[in-house]
Amino acid sequence: MRSVQVDGARLAYVDLGDPAAEPIVLLHGYPANHRSWRHQLPALAENHRVLALDWLGWGQSERRTDLNFDYDTEVDRVGRALDALGLDACNLFGHDYGGFLALGFAQRHPARVRRLAILNSRAHSTFEPKWYAIFTLASLLGRTRLGGLLPLGQVNRLGLRGMVRLGVFDQETLDDYLGWMSTKDGASWLLHFFSHYRVSTRQDVADALGTIQCPTAVIWGTADAYLRTAIAEELAARIPRAELTLVDNAGHFVMEKAPEAVSLALKHLLTRS
Repeated sequence: MRSVQVDGARLAYVDLGDPAAEPIVLLHGYPANHRSWRHQLPALAENHRVLALDWLGWGQSERRTDLNFDYDTEVDRVGRALDALGLDACNLFGHDYGGFLALGFAQRHPARVRRLAILNSRAHSTFEPKWYAIFTLASLLGRTRLGGLLPLGQVNRLGLRGMVRLGVFDQETLDDYLGWMSTKDGASWLLHFFSHYRVSTRQDVADALGTIQCPTAVIWGTADAYLRTAIAEELAARIPRAELTLVDNAGHFVMEKAPEAVSLALKHLLTRS
C-alpha cells in the first residue's frame, strides 16, 4: 500500500502496472476497500496503470471525524485525490458508493474522466424500500447521541455473512472489510460518516445524466437485493455513450461474484475511444 495526503488525511492505495500507461482509478463501495477489485486488478494492469483506492475512512485510509462526508464534499474530494496522485485525467470506475461519487464527478469535471464505469450503484437514484429504511435509520442515528448504542460493526457482519456462505468473498476478506468497525475510533468514524449521508434520490444527478459524453459502461448484477436493475437500465438509456452489461448470475457484489464477466466488460470499455 502507498499513501498520499487528501484534505490533510492519509489516503491509502494500491498502484499496479506501467507508471507511464493510461491510468485507471478504482473506487470501491460500502463497506469494502480496494480489495473488492482483487479479481480485476491483474487483467486491468496488463496495459494500464491501475490505482485502487481505499477511500477516506475505509480500509487502511485515515478516519477523521473533523472532515465532512456529505455528497458534494465527497465528489469534490475525488478531484483532490486525483490531484494528490498527480493525475490530470483518468478512466474512473466505481462500484456502489464509489459509483455514486464517480457519476457526480464525471458530470462536474468531464475533462478529467476519459471513460466511466458504474457497477451496481445507487447512482442518481436510491435503494429498495427495506434498505432505504435501514440506511435512513443509520443516518438519523449518526446525528444523535443514540448512535453510539448501535453496534454497526456487528450489524454489518451479520448482514454480510450470507455472502461468505455463497462464496462471494471468504471470511478473511470480510474481516478485512469490517474489522476496523469494531474499534472505538472506527465505530465513532462510521457514525460520523452516516451523520452526513443522505439516502434520498439526487435529482440534480439524474437531471445531468445526458451531459456525460465519455464512453460509459454500466455493469450490473441483476440479483441485487439492495438496488433495482431499473437503475442500470435508466443509466444506459440516458447517458449518450453508455453500454449496458447485465450479469444474471451475480448480485450486488458483482466484481467478486462474477469476476470474469466484469473484467471482460471493463476491458471492452477500455477499447472504446
